[in-house]
Amino acid sequence: MPANPFTVVHCWDDGVTTDARLTDLLRRLGIPATFNLCAGVHDNQRRFGWMHAGQEVWRLGWDEMRGIYDGFTIANHSLTHPNLCEMSAEAARHEIFAGRERLQQFFGQRVAGFAYPFGAYTPAVMALVRETGHVYARTVESKVDGFPPAEPMAFHPSCHFQAPDFWQRYEDAKRCGVFYFWGHSFELVDETLWQALETALTRISADTDSRWGNLPDLFGG
Repeated sequence: MPANPFTVVHCWDDGVTTDARLTDLLRRLGIPATFNLCAGVHDNQRRFGWMHAGQEVWRLGWDEMRGIYDGFTIANHSLTHPNLCEMSAEAARHEIFAGRERLQQFFGQRVAGFAYPFGAYTPAVMALVRETGHVYARTVESKVDGFPPAEPMAFHPSCHFQAPDFWQRYEDAKRCGVFYFWGHSFELVDETLWQALETALTRISADTDSRWGNLPDLFGG
C-alpha cells in the first residue's frame, strides 16, 4: 500500500525557452512545478545559450519570465551556474546568496529551494546553502530513500524524468511517501518526447494513490 498521502513533486532547471511550452502544458493539466533559475545569466531578451543534441538552446529573457513562470514555484540554481566546489567560500556564498536575492526581488516570492549546479556539493557548500536561507537543496543522485531526507541540503531526487526505470521508481516511492523527478525542458528534442512527457504526467494525475505537491511545502513552506 502507498504511504498516505503519496506526493509527487518535480523541478526543471536552467530557465530556457522550451520552459514556455512546458509551463503551458502544466497549466493545461493543472500540475504545479518548481523551476530552478540562475538570475545572473539572463539578458532582457532571449539569447543563445548552447547546443544540445544538435539543437540550439536559448535562455529566456527577463522581459518574458514573469509571464512564463506565473503561478509556479521558483528556486535558486546559483547566480551564474559555476561549480561551487571549485570556488572560495566567499565567492560561493555570493553565488548562492545573490542568486536567491535577485530571484526573490524579481518574482516577489520566497525562494526556499536550491539546486546544485552540475550536481556538485560538499559539506562546506551545503552549509552555505543552509546559511543563506534555503530549506532544501537538490542533488542529481537518484535515490528512493524515503522522506524526509536525512539531510535536506542533500535532497536526492527519485530519478531524472527520462530514466529508463522511471515507473519502477515511481511504484517504489509509494512506500516512501514522495516521488521526486527532475530534468531540463531542452531535453525534449522532438514531438515524440513531448508526447511521452504529457502521457506520463496524465498517468500520474489519474493515479488515485498520488497527488501533486509543491517542493517547499514538503518542508513546511
